[in-house]
Amino acid sequence: MGPLKGYRVIEMAGIGPAPFCAMMLADMGAEVIRVDRREKADLGVVRKPAFEVMNRGRSTIAVDIKKPEAVAVVKRLVANADAIIEGFRPGVMERLGLGPDVLAEINPRLVFGRMTGFGQEGPMAARAGHDINYIALAGVLSHLGRAGERPAHPLNLVGDFGGGGMYLAFGVVCAMLEAQRSGKGQVVDAAMVDGAASLMAMFHGMYAEGIWREERGTNMLDTGAPWYDVYETRDGQFVSIGSIEKRFYADLLERLGLTGETIPAQHDRQGWPVLRARFTEIFKSRTRAEWETVFEGSDACFAPVLSISEVADHPHNALRETFVVRDGVQQPAPAPRFSRTVPVLDVPPRPAGADTASVLASIGYSEVEISELLRSGVAGIA
Repeated sequence: MGPLKGYRVIEMAGIGPAPFCAMMLADMGAEVIRVDRREKADLGVVRKPAFEVMNRGRSTIAVDIKKPEAVAVVKRLVANADAIIEGFRPGVMERLGLGPDVLAEINPRLVFGRMTGFGQEGPMAARAGHDINYIALAGVLSHLGRAGERPAHPLNLVGDFGGGGMYLAFGVVCAMLEAQRSGKGQVVDAAMVDGAASLMAMFHGMYAEGIWREERGTNMLDTGAPWYDVYETRDGQFVSIGSIEKRFYADLLERLGLTGETIPAQHDRQGWPVLRARFTEIFKSRTRAEWETVFEGSDACFAPVLSISEVADHPHNALRETFVVRDGVQQPAPAPRFSRTVPVLDVPPRPAGADTASVLASIGYSEVEISELLRSGVAGIA
């Protein structure tokens, strides 16, 4: 079930991008074992596990990683693993005695995936930060927002998940594939600044060519163009249009009833304010639902702006089962899709330490040894 079935990945529990990476790998069928902090298991359930969507798909073992016996547990876990991923600051795994060199001696084929904001070296490597800081340094944030306004920070999709977790997942899978040929593992240094910068590749090319302006909100794709934007409807909802190509723009004008009207040309920047005002007026004349009817079957690049509570009910999403419900919680289905090795969500999010005993048994610990690890506080169980 899933194209990564048969691969084993150890996840050092964290927040944000590393768990997102682990979710992606688990969604694709990899066996992912999350190493949680023992104190988290001892505290019991803080949130209902079902709501921790990014924790789906894997088992969990809880240990006090500062104790030598717990370090020994992790070493036994990686002995037969394909990869380990962690999201600590640079040097933390080394101080724990679990650095890449140490683990490579145990398992030479091990891929060591590292997720940080600023990378493993550099003057800012040890600093704390969050998504907003990483995309700011990467040259992304400056270009998000409307003209004359301050930069608009999006959800933490660009740094944490797009430039972070997805790049780590991609790097780990690449390294696992290479290890199959070479028999050697390696370190994957995934920094959110690097990933976010990579996402800007097209815009660097356009800027170098002189067709992208540094001024925010003045370009084709950054709300500058009136035919690539969102508009409010009569009922206070919004619709999106992205009519870039000539034939798509012609369709837009037809659907808006503007085909015979004298208006500025599509790429006449001086006329963009006039076009925007006209589009704003027209879209405000009908409800979102009415505009969906008008644009049914259209190639004008139109879509309603749906909220998180609406997305699953849209006919297209419903037909493709883009969203699923597990334990009463709506969540995105695994993506992308595969014709033969179809991913299946068969393991719900588990509370920290829920599988401590079974995971320990699977790597060779006896019942007596497991009892002692639990009694001494080296390991915990939910």
